[in-house]
Amino acid sequence: MLVDPRGTGETPAPADGSYSIDDYVDDLEALRRSLGLGPLDLLGHSHGGVVAMAYAARYPDFVRRLVVANSLARFGEEAQQAMADGIAARAGEPWAADAQAAIAEEEAGAYSTSEELAALVKREFPLYFARYGERERAWVEGMQEEPLNVDALKQFNADILGTFDLRPELAKINAPTVVLTGADDFITGPVCANEIAAGIEDAKLVILENCGHMSFVEQPNRFHAAVQTLLYS
Repeated sequence: MLVDPRGTGETPAPADGSYSIDDYVDDLEALRRSLGLGPLDLLGHSHGGVVAMAYAARYPDFVRRLVVANSLARFGEEAQQAMADGIAARAGEPWAADAQAAIAEEEAGAYSTSEELAALVKREFPLYFARYGERERAWVEGMQEEPLNVDALKQFNADILGTFDLRPELAKINAPTVVLTGADDFITGPVCANEIAAGIEDAKLVILENCGHMSFVEQPNRFHAAVQTLLYS
């Protein structure tokens, strides 16, 4: 089951305009209860991984297995430096300058509609891959049809990214866990994955070579193998 987070897909935007991590955790638990489900096999990618970890820490009895993919427990100084290094490593690419400019525009909140945000994201996305080839371009083009939540991203960038820290909560997670990222993920790469895996008892760390942030696009077979190993172990 793929969940549409608040304000996306068929899930309405919240009346109070709040998109905190706790809000997403509350939503997931409300969905679990409404469907009458028991413990979940939970996979979260990127921001979804943040929510998955927070949920597994608050409701450890309701998570059977956990996959945290290309995510982070905080955006600390080491992660910020890794991001800068990742951008610098791609400086010779023909799209690099425009992608970096688009990230600066996003961080400054220089968009007001889903269409404007989608245009920025399209310019940024080459940075999110180890190699921006034809398959990756096709995936990015396909994503242009997906409406984006402007309010949620602005709130995350302005109020949450620089302050949230899940490290104290990680020890509460008791589900078998795989922490997965790409070796070339410039934003939630090995620095972030190692920090998460160190905080969750017996977590298995998987680093995919020749892979960036969109690990399920660039290395689908190895991504699925890591998930299936957890599910069927």
